Amino acid sequence: MKKLIGALLAYLALSQSAMAELQILVTGGIDSGRPVAVPQFKSSASGLPEDVANVISSDLMRSGKFAPLARTQMPQSPSTATEVNFPIWANMGIEAMVMGQVEPAGDGQYKVSFELVDVMKGKAGDANTVLTAGSSVVPAKKLRQFAHRISDIVYEKLTGERGAFLTRISYVSFHPGTQYPYHLMVADYDGYNESVLLRSPEPLMSPSWSPDGRKLAYVSFEKRTPAIYVQGIYDRSRTMVASYPGINGAPEWSPDGSKLALVLSKDGQPDIYVLDIGSRQLTRVTADRAIDTEPSWAPDGRSLVFTSERGGKPQIYRVDLASGQTQRLTWEGDMNLAASMSPDGKSVVMVSRVNGQYRIARQDLESGAVYVLTQTSLDESPSVAPNGSMIIYSTIYQGRKGLALVSADGRFKANLPSTNGEVRAPAWSPFLN
Repeated sequence: MKKLIGALLAYLALSQSAMAELQILVTGGIDSGRPVAVPQFKSSASGLPEDVANVISSDLMRSGKFAPLARTQMPQSPSTATEVNFPIWANMGIEAMVMGQVEPAGDGQYKVSFELVDVMKGKAGDANTVLTAGSSVVPAKKLRQFAHRISDIVYEKLTGERGAFLTRISYVSFHPGTQYPYHLMVADYDGYNESVLLRSPEPLMSPSWSPDGRKLAYVSFEKRTPAIYVQGIYDRSRTMVASYPGINGAPEWSPDGSKLALVLSKDGQPDIYVLDIGSRQLTRVTADRAIDTEPSWAPDGRSLVFTSERGGKPQIYRVDLASGQTQRLTWEGDMNLAASMSPDGKSVVMVSRVNGQYRIARQDLESGAVYVLTQTSLDESPSVAPNGSMIIYSTIYQGRKGLALVSADGRFKANLPSTNGEVRAPAWSPFLN
């Protein structure tokens, strides 16, 4: 790969402070979930570097499926099931409790222990009150990460679905008036542990995670024309994979990580192509006279959904990669675009315009029913959590581009305004080990 001319890109280390540049501001839905409680974890140490219970409580609330009891309303602060006065909690309507301890383990480490208990079983005197429990010794800087891990365990035990709190997001932040105004960012799903993967003087667009969570594909205009790059998040390797004349855009990894779907206009109108990463073989998928763009893979890797104007206005279509057969999926609203399939393949999440308002919507593929999830006016770039429970998207908040969260059922809503610059084009990572 040719050496970049001048200082077009300035790379920064991924190890940054744990402070969040994205602050989550809840705007709705916190009272509609299942009532649970997460008392403060007991500790003999003062000044713990992380409030583990608060992280867990916040995670469960943001899923849209739980309504954690405020700490100020808790009648007691138990750390084990043997300390719980079950009738008191049951009479408050609490279904389950997460409790635990955080104790110093030497050398800057802490032993974290937790229990998840069924309050109703405890009230009834059932011996199987503890649904799950665990403990681990972790470094101080990993306490927040381990708290997300506990949240994942609790979420899966209570819902039967895998939790997605130990995941990350990528997005582009914009800082006008600086030498390198465009930043490709990576952070925990809740905005903490934010770090800069690269900076550029020219626009960066459309980040997309590889299935193993170790690479990002994205569009860069560093040479004043669009090109698609793949960059390692940890080893910092960087490779240009598409720089054809015209448009090079919207890269999306296949579920097995061997291919990229992308948009190219090298043969005329923008069309969908699939690039084999290993062989660099390029396969054209669509060849319609209309604009085809924004491809996204089905979970089984056998088809793509995409936006096309072949029906007059942008709508969502699906193409079978083996047969080339294409079907239109969306019919409601003025237009629909930027779709991605849910991890279970049963629905698509998209931007739907109705009466001039761009909102995030979800369409059930079997019934065709459309559920509008947001009520703001200029929502775009939705990305679905790997378990399908949450959607992160770009919106306008207080006059600036920022990110927002909405649960897949539309109950929970929150804004993630940036404390520094504007933020756009979010992408949710896959499950991370």
